[in-house]
Amino acid sequence: MSPPSATEPTNDAKPSDIATHEPGLTKAEARAKIGNFPGPPKFDDKYKERAYLKGRLAAAFRIFGKYGFDEGVAGHITMRDPVDTSTFWVNPFGVAFSLIKASDLILVNEEGKVIDGGPCRLLNTAAYMIHSAVHQARPEVNAAAHSHSLYGRSFCSLGRKLDITTQDSCAFYNDHVLYDSFNGIVLAAEEGKNIAKAIGQNKAALLQNHGILTVGKTIEEAVFWFVSMDKCCHAQLLADAAAAGRGSTTVKITDEDAEFTYNTVGTPMAGWFSAKPLFDVIHNETGGDYLK
Repeated sequence: MSPPSATEPTNDAKPSDIATHEPGLTKAEARAKIGNFPGPPKFDDKYKERAYLKGRLAAAFRIFGKYGFDEGVAGHITMRDPVDTSTFWVNPFGVAFSLIKASDLILVNEEGKVIDGGPCRLLNTAAYMIHSAVHQARPEVNAAAHSHSLYGRSFCSLGRKLDITTQDSCAFYNDHVLYDSFNGIVLAAEEGKNIAKAIGQNKAALLQNHGILTVGKTIEEAVFWFVSMDKCCHAQLLADAAAAGRGSTTVKITDEDAEFTYNTVGTPMAGWFSAKPLFDVIHNETGGDYLK
């Protein structure tokens, strides 16, 4: 069964999105190659787009379940509805990530009311408070992901941003923040707005004593940044511990090299394309069960 992921060429990419992969390419040569580079599918019918994106969102939860990003009933991923962009789809409260299907997802409006969706219409208040604020503050953000992953929440107890010590961490160079406040479970609108304000125009936030929050123009992008940031947190925890045991510190990547690498691995297109294999594997492993 072929996965429902994009295989058609896109013309949305810019020459800079791929030029750094092949040194020496002129802008004209880069533009020619862009025509063969896959990208997210386009839809003339917003209802067909909604159906497709709900399938991708359900797959995203299966990915989170596979990676162990579940902790009881905590965690949520949202998708801006393409039909009514003031609303978003989210997981019903208390349904296991690894069991979620497209038909289980619920649609929430700006007032926090569930207006459509599956049989279980329980809404996680924290999901609404955080994601509603982010979606309203960032019109270009179509997806946001937050969960209490093991390494993410461990690193978030340190009250610091990531060090740029690996190629993968360069995706977050000057593009993530530390939200250094913890006021318990996010049940108040003001706290959600504070988080949205803190993340600003960045792709990720480390919520102190809490966990990771990532955003993207696509579901795939938001999911990949979350998976990658959790792994970067894991890598830094290991590297810092090993360095401390030797009485030394980790080697940091220079600003110049970090910025150069960011322009290749940190773009929205890079996030979307990097996530594609994760979604393809889920489709293969589940036989497309999440699409029901």
